[in-house]
Amino acid sequence: MKRRLFRRCGTAADPLAPEDQAIVDAFRSLLEVRKNPQPWTPGSGQHVAVQVGPFIERAHPRPGDDHGPDLIAVSLVHPDTPHAAAYLHGHQLGYTGRGWLRCETAAILGIWQPAYTMLTHAAANLHLPDDVGMAPAHYGVHVEARRSDNTGRIVLSLGPYIQTWHASRDADRLNTELRGSEGGVLPGLTVTAKAAPFHVSDHESYTDPYETDIVALLAAAIDGH
Repeated sequence: MKRRLFRRCGTAADPLAPEDQAIVDAFRSLLEVRKNPQPWTPGSGQHVAVQVGPFIERAHPRPGDDHGPDLIAVSLVHPDTPHAAAYLHGHQLGYTGRGWLRCETAAILGIWQPAYTMLTHAAANLHLPDDVGMAPAHYGVHVEARRSDNTGRIVLSLGPYIQTWHASRDADRLNTELRGSEGGVLPGLTVTAKAAPFHVSDHESYTDPYETDIVALLAAAIDGH
């Protein structure tokens, strides 16, 4: 009896299934962006990729507070933002509700690109850690002295406030003190206190409001103006 021999022609591998090909393509894109990240420019307003432990996350810079050379304010967002499903998934994994955070620019890898997605906590279906390595960057209080033509300057900055309502409360307290001053505070100038975002890129100009008498600080700032 003759034995029939079966032989395969050629050496080409079987084509990948579409879902497997998509994984391969995503991995290749990831290697490319890790090798050649797109540089981030302060003040550009673009989402950035930041290092959070062994993971990489997408971060949204706070408008107007993203120009500092050392620190900027960001909020961590789900990699698939702004889709509704991403918001729900992000809420489950702890992306929402953290507020603004102080991000060192040294932790920024570059402009956010979709290829980074597979390295996020969301891709691994993991909850963000309680400590993401970034302190809160909530709000501050700015005491402004303005002329009638709306020009002026900030004479006192307080912050950061852990709770935004603390900033509003202290602004109201300082405005009450300013209204009660006899003979005007600064001739030709209108002085008011306002709650405002804490500018982390200018953090050295702020005074910690939790460790001092803010009314005494106001008086010293006015006397030195």
